[in-house]
Amino acid sequence: MGHEPAGSGPVAPVFTARDDPHLGRRVFPQPVTPELAALVPRVLRADWPVWLDPGPRLLRDVRELCRLQTSRGLAVLSWLAAGRAPEDIAWLWSGRRLTGPRQRLMYDAAGAIPGAALGLVVANWTWVLDTRFASQVTAPYLAGTAYPDDGYAAAQATVTLLRIWERHAEARPALGAAWAVGRTIADWCKAGELRAAYGHEVPVFTYPRGPLPTLAGVRPWISRLFRLG
Repeated sequence: MGHEPAGSGPVAPVFTARDDPHLGRRVFPQPVTPELAALVPRVLRADWPVWLDPGPRLLRDVRELCRLQTSRGLAVLSWLAAGRAPEDIAWLWSGRRLTGPRQRLMYDAAGAIPGAALGLVVANWTWVLDTRFASQVTAPYLAGTAYPDDGYAAAQATVTLLRIWERHAEARPALGAAWAVGRTIADWCKAGELRAAYGHEVPVFTYPRGPLPTLAGVRPWISRLFRLG
């Protein structure tokens, strides 16, 4: 089915969703506008740590950054699914702790994501929490997209995030959430780019959905943003 952005008049659907008997629900986006596509690499930039501090503060900061990056990415996903962004999105870029009006704006945007689009994120998230290769998948992606112009920082951040994933199981759902959202919005744009280039529907890539983790081990913000019940 198609979904329309909020507005006063009829608009063309910006994606379709169909059920596949083998692959589950597939989402096929229309070409993405350059303005929306440009948001994705910018929103993936983040100050992931480039050294491993043994104290508890680093772990708290990383989990809070995961919440910010997940919320930012979901806001962008809501605009990709609607085909347009609000005129004023200056609030999206601050790296400060996510609270107050900024949190409300991002959480409201996440709440407007159609279920089929959010399902892509949840599929990636559940897969990465269920694979033994998770640290090798998440750390290089998060670090590489955060520091695309600084190979040294990207390498250092990769090692740091690898070690956090491997040593702190309680951080994995949050790191996995940030990764899953980042992958989804990037792959949405790629599918739209291929649609524009070849004129044929291209589904957004996702990893196979895995089992939901025990909710007792999932931070409340993840449950809320991913609508886990």
